[in-house]
Amino acid sequence: METQVKRIVSEFNQELKLKGFNVFRIEDDSESTRTYSRKDFYKICLTTGKSVIHYADRSFEADDTVLFLGNPNIPYSWETKSTRYVGYTCLFSEEFFQHSDRSESLLKSPLFKIGGTPLLKVSQEQREYLNSIFQRMIEEQDSDYIYKDELIRNHINTLLHEALKLQPSENFDTHNNAASRITRVFLELLERQFPIEKKDTPLQLKTAGDFAANLNIHTNYLNRSVKEITGRSTSDHISERIANEAKALLQHTDWNISEIAYSLGFEYPTYFNNFFRKQTNSTPSAFREKV
Repeated sequence: METQVKRIVSEFNQELKLKGFNVFRIEDDSESTRTYSRKDFYKICLTTGKSVIHYADRSFEADDTVLFLGNPNIPYSWETKSTRYVGYTCLFSEEFFQHSDRSESLLKSPLFKIGGTPLLKVSQEQREYLNSIFQRMIEEQDSDYIYKDELIRNHINTLLHEALKLQPSENFDTHNNAASRITRVFLELLERQFPIEKKDTPLQLKTAGDFAANLNIHTNYLNRSVKEITGRSTSDHISERIANEAKALLQHTDWNISEIAYSLGFEYPTYFNNFFRKQTNSTPSAFREKV
């Protein structure tokens, strides 16, 4: 039985990685703790039931219906406290959400900011409307419509706009320590450098040391803070974001490889090639040919 469950989870993760999106119903469940380890996907969960959510260095209780918005940079676990626990979960990558539109990152949205409140109260009327959006996404996901991804992105946009109208849960523990504040500023500084629009202006902040100097703190202190809050190293965050920007530049500009390498702060194209291969298992040229 355990082997079968592991196989199902593995297949689900592989499908999610390929599509960049998945939506599904949350069925009735007994009391349990779930730890979500997908660090490259945003999450929107509409749930009804009693639970406790541990989010980075904070915890909060959810009773009745709530909307939860999970940032891929923040680890969390979810304890269900009632035998009846139902709802929907939507997972999507930033690459899926933005697609060909190089708009601002979701990290800049107040809904997903580090240190923000990820749990929102939902009324009965709001619940019915949000339920209908999730149901439409499931229908589109299972359809053969050639433009279904675009429709699903529109539904996600609608969910996010509805979320902006909702009030934060009163049960949220708003404790905000120094590590959380430093991590939030680091991620905002990192994101502020993108998207890159000029090929003759190289990236300025490329290492943990660069960011620490900008924040006027020791590099070790920055690394400890980011690791404590996100469960990932400072270098991991920087490398992932640069790799994502590299993919966007390869896909949406006509800049040559050398120009892209320079704009991302690499002294030589060979350094960029080695970095990109390590991050994506593909060369920049091969990636550009595929897209």
